Amino acid sequence: MQMVKKIFIAIALVWFVLIAFMPKQELYYKLEQTLEQNDIRFNEEKIDEGLFSLTLYKVDVYIKGIKLATIDKVDFFTLLFYTRAEVENLLLDESLKSKVPTQISDAVASHSILEPLKINLSVEGSFGGAEGYVSLKEKNIHMDLNNTSIKGIEMLQSTLQKNEKGWYYETSF
Repeated sequence: MQMVKKIFIAIALVWFVLIAFMPKQELYYKLEQTLEQNDIRFNEEKIDEGLFSLTLYKVDVYIKGIKLATIDKVDFFTLLFYTRAEVENLLLDESLKSKVPTQISDAVASHSILEPLKINLSVEGSFGGAEGYVSLKEKNIHMDLNNTSIKGIEMLQSTLQKNEKGWYYETSF
């Protein structure tokens, strides 16, 4: 029994040290370099690194040199077996107003090793809310709108489908 206890303590200690000393900012900069190959750039005002998290403040998103969005706060949280990214107050450029809702107050993407090929999504915005997932195995995105009407997102009506539960969006990549 003592041996099992020592093994669990050693595993917990290694896990904690790995998380605590993980180079979170360097991993973020590597992500920036990878996205830069596709002409996607971020310009953040401030970066805070916590024990289990990395937080970015006032992030401007540029695609092909054009500023398309501003985000007040992006918070990455990881425990290695569970990771969550939360975006607060995403404002899209006004030029996209005719195509998509321009304000998202909260968006969360989470990933767990219990479902390694699935990323869960949750979004709240001026249009209401939506929940869904990204399936990496099937290479598709599915989002269920929480409200039964499409008020506020009429511009997306042509891309939405309806089933017995309500409106949803689905596409493959």
